[in-house]
Amino acid sequence: MPRPHPKEFRDDVVAIARQGESTVKQVAKDFGISESCLRNWLHQADVEDGAKPGVTKSESTELREARKRVRLLEQENEVLRRAAAYFAQAHLPEMTYPLVRELAADGVPVTVTCRVLKLARQAYYRWLANPVTATELEQAYLANALFDAHRDDPEFGYRLLGDEARDAGHSACDRTMWRLVRDGRWWSVFGKPKGTKGGKKPGPPAHDDLVRRDFTASEPNTLWLTDITEHPTGEGKVYLCAIKDVYSNRIVGYSISDRMKSSLAVAALENAVARRAIEGREVAGCIVHSDRGSQFRSRKFLAALRRHDLVGSMGQVASAGDNAAMESFFALMQKNVLDRRRWTTQAELRIAIITWIERTYHRRRRQARLGRLTPIEYEAIITTQVALAA
Repeated sequence: MPRPHPKEFRDDVVAIARQGESTVKQVAKDFGISESCLRNWLHQADVEDGAKPGVTKSESTELREARKRVRLLEQENEVLRRAAAYFAQAHLPEMTYPLVRELAADGVPVTVTCRVLKLARQAYYRWLANPVTATELEQAYLANALFDAHRDDPEFGYRLLGDEARDAGHSACDRTMWRLVRDGRWWSVFGKPKGTKGGKKPGPPAHDDLVRRDFTASEPNTLWLTDITEHPTGEGKVYLCAIKDVYSNRIVGYSISDRMKSSLAVAALENAVARRAIEGREVAGCIVHSDRGSQFRSRKFLAALRRHDLVGSMGQVASAGDNAAMESFFALMQKNVLDRRRWTTQAELRIAIITWIERTYHRRRRQARLGRLTPIEYEAIITTQVALAA
């Protein structure tokens, strides 16, 4: 089953189709999607706006959440029912973990069972991974008592937690109490000293420059360039983060927002990966080159790179030449779109930007470096010829 197009892309295409300047068929052709797909998007948008009857996405989400809550309540009731029957059998030893394992085998999540029975999951998983000795069983119950005491009084240190456990009938030395508290990370809320830097962690380190101004690629998804540009409107600034594949100069992903946050760069990267996945192209190992802006140094962006097996690369500080190929695209868009007129609203400029990218730059503007082909034609023709030659 093909992956869905990014939501931001769908919303932009629907907005352009609703303008009525082109037919639905022409808009679908301009954006490289099927006409039936675009009509489905338009119908869903009408449902969301209340223009047509149907189930909106929010209603569908609420229904799914309600079903999840019902399923969770059923699981909790099953835990209580099975626990009552289990502990009613006098010949069984007082071991709760086997019941957790039995319920897990029947499809009840361990998290649900431990929450209902007020057990610590850490101790259960340690019991599950290793043969249970009498000492380990005793310490598991002690860990449960320490966990209960910590949950009731988070400000208690290990000595006070140990006193609570002893009052509950458990006996152990202070060193054992400390080890169990350490392993469970049940620290006192007052016990950890503050850092010397006001609690702030240092930012993530910058990547090495793997490109070194060599903006060439022998195949798609080998080298991506990314950057952020801004332009004012009557309602405030509009920020665009775009990702360009050096192989064909195609903008494989973009995101537009009224704020320049790390989520803008993450959304552009996720859109690029999603669109390449729809086309059946593997992106793992691709180098993503950027400047040293805080958005590209953020933990969220670095996590997105790791999640998709992408390789980060960054130019030097205040060195525009290290990302010149991306700067040239923004300069072209500045001349052809941004500086052509004054923009009253952010939505107006947004539609103009994505229309120029998808309709003009991708499908109508031929480039000398690509043999007088457009980026879409170059990927379709050259990639096919390479595949046939192989």
